[in-house]
Amino acid sequence: MPTDLRFYLFAVPAVILIGLAKGGFSGLGALGTPLIALGIDPIRGAAILLPILIVQDAVGVAAFRRSWDGNVLAVMLPGAAIGVAIGYVFAASVPARAVMAALGAVSILFGAYRLWAERGRQVAASSRSPAWVGALFGVATGFTSQIAHAGGPPFQMWVMPRRLPRDVFVGTTAIFFAVLNWIKVPAYVALGQFSRGNLTAAAVLLPLAVVASLAGVRLVRRVPVERFYTIVYWLMIVAGGKLLTDGLGVT
Repeated sequence: MPTDLRFYLFAVPAVILIGLAKGGFSGLGALGTPLIALGIDPIRGAAILLPILIVQDAVGVAAFRRSWDGNVLAVMLPGAAIGVAIGYVFAASVPARAVMAALGAVSILFGAYRLWAERGRQVAASSRSPAWVGALFGVATGFTSQIAHAGGPPFQMWVMPRRLPRDVFVGTTAIFFAVLNWIKVPAYVALGQFSRGNLTAAAVLLPLAVVASLAGVRLVRRVPVERFYTIVYWLMIVAGGKLLTDGLGVT
């Protein structure tokens, strides 16, 4: 289990953000991995966060288990599994610095995309795009999710133009990422990241994530969400820039 104070300085706010995301501040959770990676090896940090995500996924699936679109899942999940495999090969075959640089790049792109989207300038596939396009977006979703638990943007780019009913969209998202997170488990096992120490760290941090989720449910109705998101996305770009420069060895 990590004992370095630096790890907890970044892990605690990362877990709080993940909890707030599950409590209603959708999108904040993507800052978790780049933030925790500032205090520990990025692959190990992502492995510590994965069990927390899996436990919290159960809440979303239970709440929306009757509202989901089977076509979206059938098209995107196979591609997402391929993306996870590509992400695993990438993480297993390159130095930790390269993973850090990739995580930084994904974080910058995610933050920039969300800031762009906040201005009403969504980048999305056509609502009539064929299934193979959805499968490609699934691959991108699986890769970015494996590297940074940040598969939201490519998923949304293909699904949102289809204009699913609200509960169906939320339920489909919850089920998709719940399944995807379980698909990632063998990859992290193969990377040797489900050690007793990492699982213990996840167990220690999990109650904090649950409390943050409950707080998110209350706060989402009171906090000016737009301003809050803008700050977080800028922080994601800053954190991503730090990871990218460290990964590339830029001083």
